[in-house]
Amino acid sequence: MIFEPRSSRSLLQRRSSISNAVQAALDGIAVTGVAWSLIYYHIGYMTPDYVIMVLLLLGALAIIYDHYAIYRSNVSFSIKAFKLFKAWSATFCFLVVMAFLTKQSTEYSRLLVAELFVVGYCVQVLLHLAVREVQKKFLALPSRLENALIIGGGELVNFLHQKISNNPWSGERVVGCILIGGEEARGSESAESKQRLSILGNLSELDEVIEQHAIRTVYFVTPLDGSEVIKDVYLRLLDKYISVNWVPDIFSLRLINHSVREIAGMPVLTLSETPLMGTKLFLKNLEDKFLSALILLLAAPLLMVIAIAIKIDSPGPVFFRQERKGWSGEVFRIWKFRSMVVHQSEDGMVKQAEKNDARVTRVGAFIRRTSLDELPQLFNVLMGEMSLVGPRPHAIQHDAQYSQSIADYFARHNIKPGITGLAQVRGFRGETKDIEQMIHRVDSDIEYINNWSLWLDFVILLRTVFAFTGKQAY
Repeated sequence: MIFEPRSSRSLLQRRSSISNAVQAALDGIAVTGVAWSLIYYHIGYMTPDYVIMVLLLLGALAIIYDHYAIYRSNVSFSIKAFKLFKAWSATFCFLVVMAFLTKQSTEYSRLLVAELFVVGYCVQVLLHLAVREVQKKFLALPSRLENALIIGGGELVNFLHQKISNNPWSGERVVGCILIGGEEARGSESAESKQRLSILGNLSELDEVIEQHAIRTVYFVTPLDGSEVIKDVYLRLLDKYISVNWVPDIFSLRLINHSVREIAGMPVLTLSETPLMGTKLFLKNLEDKFLSALILLLAAPLLMVIAIAIKIDSPGPVFFRQERKGWSGEVFRIWKFRSMVVHQSEDGMVKQAEKNDARVTRVGAFIRRTSLDELPQLFNVLMGEMSLVGPRPHAIQHDAQYSQSIADYFARHNIKPGITGLAQVRGFRGETKDIEQMIHRVDSDIEYINNWSLWLDFVILLRTVFAFTGKQAY
């Protein structure tokens, strides 16, 4: 028998609200008003070119703001303002690219466009702040809050309680939680919010708790194997006209670029996957190929000088080649300028470079201290084996060694390895004398994978200029 979902309706639905629709409309009106005012101030009338610019601006605004979830995320105002800045900047980047591609950039006043960018952003921030304050005052009224109950236990219960309690526009008030089976009432107070979460009983007392507190919404917080409990209780709640939600407790696992999607109407929780797929992979490759080719072109004289200096300083090849594991565990040979005397590994083991290492040559000491020995890896980037930004690839023997002590060590291979990375600009580079240093490096690598974007790559590349010299470079 072929299995088919009982409903053809997609299980992944967007939640719309009047406030979000009002906010989007206000943003559109504000941007149009600011653009119209600036055009009349600078030019005196609306030209066809500027009509096209405003229409493109509004169209790009709708698409890009949706991509950044400007109207679908309830976060602190500082985070919202930053997300708004990124989305607004991306919108203007689109306009600039379109102007150059159509060779119409000379038709527009650069001063006007710059003023539109600054004033338009400031007006939107003020509008978002005003709408937020109105929401807080309107939804914070006790008469407008519905009582909610959490069924489950553990730290995720506390986290959910904190998020609902600190979100005044959720329209809900958590009155407490019901424990499942033999769970303990541990962590009943959220460390962040300092708000006590009352333990109202266990599943046998569910009906009484719902009636006593006039519960309108229930949240299940259960581990992945708790589906049987949910099924039994869900059928009981159907008769009480209660909204039922399930928050699967997957956060005890190390999640790698996790997401929720659907296949043929079925919800799929993705616990681990690479962020480099489709358009994102194309953009990452485009970034790598263009920038690495440009850097190689500009640095060609420097590369030649370093190669000559290495050859004069000590006998041996100019380049050092070593096998490393890259994306999805694929083995490749990394390029580096040789910075040590030619030597054999002790007992076949690869020994990390140490401070004042006798194997390091005079030229090698300089290029290691300035990280110039890494420049030949630009060839690895051009060949698609590495990226400019990503987790640093380690020697294969070190991969085997550290994976024995760090359970999710190989999760860092869910993206292309890089010449520089988030761990490196944070100072977690060079020799790792103890396992804690490697744990910090792996944590930073996985944080990078979970938050990858072209913007993050740009920030890391900028910080690399200042981070790749200093005490940790030897």
